[in-house]
Amino acid sequence: MPDIKTWDVVKGTVKTIDKPATAAQRMKDAYIRTKRKAENSVYSAEDSPSEYAADRISDGTESVLHETGRQLHRHGQKAVSSAKENISKAKSHFQRERSIDPLKKEINGRSSKGAIKTADHSKNGIKQAAKGTSKTAQRSVKTAEKTAKITIKTSQQAAKSAQRTAQAAAKATVAALKAAVRATVSAVKAIIAATKALISALAAGGWVAVVVVIVICLIGLIVGSCFGIFFSGEDTGTGQTMRAAVREINQDYEQKLEEIESGTRHDVLEMSGSRAVWPEVLAVYAVKTTTDPDNAQEVASMDDSKKALLKDIFWQMNEISSRMETSADTVVTETDDGDGHIIQTTTTTNRTTLYITVSHKTADEMADHFHFNADQRKQLAELLAEGNRSMWSAVLYGIGTGDGEIVTVALSQLGNVGGQPYWSWYGFGSRVEWCACFVSWCANECGYIDAGVIPKFAGCGNGVQWFKDRGLWQDRNYEPRPGDIIFFDWNDEYGQDGDSDHVGIVEKVEGSVVYTVEGNSGDMCQENQYTVGYYEILGYGTPAY
Repeated sequence: MPDIKTWDVVKGTVKTIDKPATAAQRMKDAYIRTKRKAENSVYSAEDSPSEYAADRISDGTESVLHETGRQLHRHGQKAVSSAKENISKAKSHFQRERSIDPLKKEINGRSSKGAIKTADHSKNGIKQAAKGTSKTAQRSVKTAEKTAKITIKTSQQAAKSAQRTAQAAAKATVAALKAAVRATVSAVKAIIAATKALISALAAGGWVAVVVVIVICLIGLIVGSCFGIFFSGEDTGTGQTMRAAVREINQDYEQKLEEIESGTRHDVLEMSGSRAVWPEVLAVYAVKTTTDPDNAQEVASMDDSKKALLKDIFWQMNEISSRMETSADTVVTETDDGDGHIIQTTTTTNRTTLYITVSHKTADEMADHFHFNADQRKQLAELLAEGNRSMWSAVLYGIGTGDGEIVTVALSQLGNVGGQPYWSWYGFGSRVEWCACFVSWCANECGYIDAGVIPKFAGCGNGVQWFKDRGLWQDRNYEPRPGDIIFFDWNDEYGQDGDSDHVGIVEKVEGSVVYTVEGNSGDMCQENQYTVGYYEILGYGTPAY
């Protein structure tokens, strides 16, 4: 029985040794659960990912340290107390067994020593286990702290990076918007500049410019706006041009005047007034056609339907009226009776006078007539701006080199009858032969009289002398340029006497043909043409434009 008890004590000691190991394992498990709980806890008070990570790691670390310390202290104390109790029991047992034979004592002594050593080992094991567990916990805590710091740093870097990215994106967006605005403005300016450049090239007769103009019109950069009118001077594939349409309408206008004159028997014809200038007619046509709410059309091309619209607007802007007046005239005639006596005979005759008056509406009056809104009126004003004169010249008359401005002014007066306002502007109280007054009026409209480029003259001879005195004279064989002043010496009933009888403005030269605009040509402003060197051409004044 004592042997069995001895082994029971030893066996009990072995069981006691297992308890610290179990306690250590439990502490390890508790640490792991505590760590996981700390890592998986969810809070809502943090304001950012970095704060959340810091709080969770901090709380988890504190919990692990606290729980580990508590468990180590509790199990460590329990293990030490158990070891001491076993040692005390072993000593008491050894004292009771002193009477046992030396072999048993030796065995019991060895067993006791073994138990003591085992207890000591157990105590040391517990300390080492506790120490190892503590070191492991400390390492885990340090690792967790390092991980937390890395996480916090990473979160802060990510937040800063996200903030920088957001700021960069915002700046990029603002920059893109500014760039878009600048690009739009630049595009508009570029289109306007390109338009004017192309018109200049077109005026110079460049076929490349014509192709480019057609391409631009087709892609719709300008075709859909009223400014497409500046590209209507060339054929866009319809077989018709604005220039041809204008000539046709001018012919219709002159034919109406002739029909009135030839359709009524009269003794005297008096014509007065003037028609609307073509840039104003075309500007009204362009704005109305491109902004028509029922049937808006582009105006860069010309066809039969658009020509009909243009004619309708022309005749709404221009009106021809006529009236007849018959008066009794007393005529006194003197005859010789053959005997040296003069016989006066008084006769009364009726004289019929045909008055033809041309009146027109201005562009502003037509804007009122068509009820243009503010935007349409702005477009109209832009089309008729002073700086667009050269473009109207290119559209209407295909003017190339030389002075296009005075030609534009002269061509705008085609169809005027009677010479008003030219002779009245000059200072005459009633009608005079007004061809020179017309040339002077056109020059004044361009500022050339004040600039000393062209003289103000009412007699053709005075104009010839002015150019000769300044070395600006060329004879009839000279090939003129647009804007030159052409003087004539008619071979009429008085024959050619070397003095100028008539004057006009050179419009252009094509091949060997000189095209002119002349005032008082049949009491009208008309276009005429002559061959270069024509015998009735006296010569040319060549202003220093």
